[in-house]
Amino acid sequence: MKRQSAHLPSDPNTNWSRRRFLGVSAAAWATVSIVPRHVLGTSGQASPNSRPNLAGVGIGGIGAAQLPACEAAGFQISALCDVDQVYGKKSFDKWPQARRYRDFREMLDTEGDKIDAVHIGTPDHTHTIIALEALKRKKHVCCVKPLTRTIEEVRVLVAAALKAGTATQVTASPNTTNEACRTCELIAAGAIGAVREVHIWSNRPIWPQGMERPEGQDAVPDTLDWKLWLGPAPARPFQQKWPEGHYALRQMNIRNEPISKGVYHPFNFRGWWDFGTGALGDMGCHHFNTPFRALKLKSPEGVHATSTRLFPETAPLASIVTYDFPAREGLPPVRVVWYDGGLRPPCPPEITGRPLPDEGVLYMGDRGTMLGSKILNPQQATKFETVPQTLPRRGGIWKEWMEAVRGGEKAGCHFEWAGMLAESVQLGNISIRTGQRLTWDADTATFKNNPQATALVKANYQNGWKLEGA
Repeated sequence: MKRQSAHLPSDPNTNWSRRRFLGVSAAAWATVSIVPRHVLGTSGQASPNSRPNLAGVGIGGIGAAQLPACEAAGFQISALCDVDQVYGKKSFDKWPQARRYRDFREMLDTEGDKIDAVHIGTPDHTHTIIALEALKRKKHVCCVKPLTRTIEEVRVLVAAALKAGTATQVTASPNTTNEACRTCELIAAGAIGAVREVHIWSNRPIWPQGMERPEGQDAVPDTLDWKLWLGPAPARPFQQKWPEGHYALRQMNIRNEPISKGVYHPFNFRGWWDFGTGALGDMGCHHFNTPFRALKLKSPEGVHATSTRLFPETAPLASIVTYDFPAREGLPPVRVVWYDGGLRPPCPPEITGRPLPDEGVLYMGDRGTMLGSKILNPQQATKFETVPQTLPRRGGIWKEWMEAVRGGEKAGCHFEWAGMLAESVQLGNISIRTGQRLTWDADTATFKNNPQATALVKANYQNGWKLEGA
């Protein structure tokens, strides 16, 4: 990414061609191996006793929560970067020895070989630009979910990760825990027969959605670089907080959730299409991870969404998204249905006298139903108690990433895998935004029946930023 100053890159045009896009598509999904990493030391791998130097970008919100876990896994926090000095203060204070930055590009240029890995905890719309710059420098990268905000970014970033050959990880709920592995083992053993439907629901959003942009603007605090926070998203005036009594805040009161009064920053970026990916983008990567592994899912053929009232700039208050996956590897076609905003699937007959939990995954098979890894029919559950454990249980997000950094097995949600999850939630969001049943062609990254929906595949970078591979 070329630039003239520390604040904005120089080229105002998106550098992207359809030919290159489709080429990345084929290459990214066909490749599943990672070449040996060569970042740490002359041996190409970190010593089991070494502490890789980690830089954190976006350290005020989720970054502040996850960096301690990275440190506990064996990373040394060496550099910290945030566009908001106030929001980042708790992390700056926690690690006073870490060198401080506001612009991630300046940090990466200055730190050079002094850092080995980068944790990205920024809003969705800046994941890709930061990860690409880190991968260009052959850094190991961990990114909060979802990996990207658009499908175009998925394809570019996955290709860049494969080229870099470093250890990557995304913070989706692991599919390598005992619960997740047991789910996969029971389904593979035929405990509920062939799975034809999966129902997944979340209690999100816990931030404002389904609203219009408020009028007016506020002065940008000296402690915040608003232009850098916007990054490649369309420019807009800064607004400090929602007016008291605004319906965007009343949504949170109704749900009895902690309220962040920021219009965009902090935290409330998720409901805006320019910055976030709504409830589906936030939680879909968590809840899809194990079903994708258990059922060997890749790309759906079709997707259809319904929702509450749509506004041009924001995700709706609630939605239902239906995905249709084709037959694969000897498994029958399967329909996956997502619910958010308090909506849930019909309660199966095996559950009586109590409601479904706030969040969950129901697997509906020819011979029974599972809620997570629990077979709901007691007799069927007893019959399959002795199914052997065949899948290795792993240490979770941070230990898996550290293992990969040190030259071991790839992390469970490396960028190639996480890319499939991110692409699927973006397909659902595009269906929500268009309100139409869509037919997806993964090879060409187009919707066969809707050119307008295909336009939403692209990243549409603005403000002088451009999307290009590392």
